[in-house]
Amino acid sequence: MPCFRWLPEHVAGIAARPHPQARPFTRAEAPRIAADMDLWDHWPVLEANGDVAAIAGGALVIFLAAPILDDPEARHALARLWLFHRTPAGWRDLGPVFADGFSPGSREWSGTAIVDPAHSQVTLHFTAAGGRGEPAVTFRQRLFATRAALTIADGVPALSGWTAPVETLRPDGVDYMIDLEGTGAVGAIKAFRDPFVFEDPASGQTRLLFAGSRMGSDSDWNGVVGAGTLQDDGSWRLDPPLVSADGLNNELERPHAIMHQGLVYLFWSTQRKVFAAGGPCGPTGLYGLVAPGIDGPWTPVNGTGLVFGNPDCAPFQAYSWQVLPDLSVWSFADLVGLAELPRSTEAARAAFGGTAAPVLRLALDGDRASLAA
Repeated sequence: MPCFRWLPEHVAGIAARPHPQARPFTRAEAPRIAADMDLWDHWPVLEANGDVAAIAGGALVIFLAAPILDDPEARHALARLWLFHRTPAGWRDLGPVFADGFSPGSREWSGTAIVDPAHSQVTLHFTAAGGRGEPAVTFRQRLFATRAALTIADGVPALSGWTAPVETLRPDGVDYMIDLEGTGAVGAIKAFRDPFVFEDPASGQTRLLFAGSRMGSDSDWNGVVGAGTLQDDGSWRLDPPLVSADGLNNELERPHAIMHQGLVYLFWSTQRKVFAAGGPCGPTGLYGLVAPGIDGPWTPVNGTGLVFGNPDCAPFQAYSWQVLPDLSVWSFADLVGLAELPRSTEAARAAFGGTAAPVLRLALDGDRASLAA
């Protein structure tokens, strides 16, 4: 199937009609999980079919974590993967996912994790950003996979014995940009990150989705949803992008897919600030497409691609949404309660949630989506 083009005409339709908005929430509704760390992008360990795995009476959840810094934006240069166990009694901190020096990068960014049917092993796909030991922060991004043993002692799960990380997909300079530095500014960095595993029930194939940047573009805004396929020998084949926002948007972040009522829904997060200058902009929100299968043909959800946005009164309150097969939607609390961007790092720090946001719930009906009450 040809790559779906997400076009300015789609996004222009957002302003022409009402669209779903998440309700505003307060800092009190998003209590901190960790007193001494900022937490943001997070994902539960999943079964192969995409359901959240029930482990030791709860769910294993991996967050991006960093020390609490004066400027919350500085957290991206120190991000590590951190493991928590979410149970009915609350959150249990299980510590860093990897030992110091294990990751091939200078920091770790988002990914996905799948447990085997016996619940004895977890395979983690993640983004290694930069290079281990680099003297200055770079924005090279590589996709890796590693596997650990899952054990439970006295009701507490643990992941141990991680295998050497194996690089899964590499940008080819044909469909995907190799130079990922951009300007180095937030919102201008190019992408080869955020791997997500999707088991395609139609073909039986395992697909890997990721956020990428289109090679050969004439635009500074050239985000794509990339894809790869697991081969019989265990290697990964790089495939052409599934979705292109070339000329429209720079970052289609944390792409992921679920099955619902026989259809495939492909979602991603993006921010208002990464839409192309001079063109139509959508709100910071969750966007998506629907199709009979993972290779399309795709139809924009709600006619525009916008599933829902942050509320107008708090346009930065949450980000990095993940829709699960039960149609619950996870995200993190970003700049909570602000109608405008903060003018100082002090104001940003005061507003930054640094924790899980309240869970939302979608209602899906074909190519229509709304937020359930």
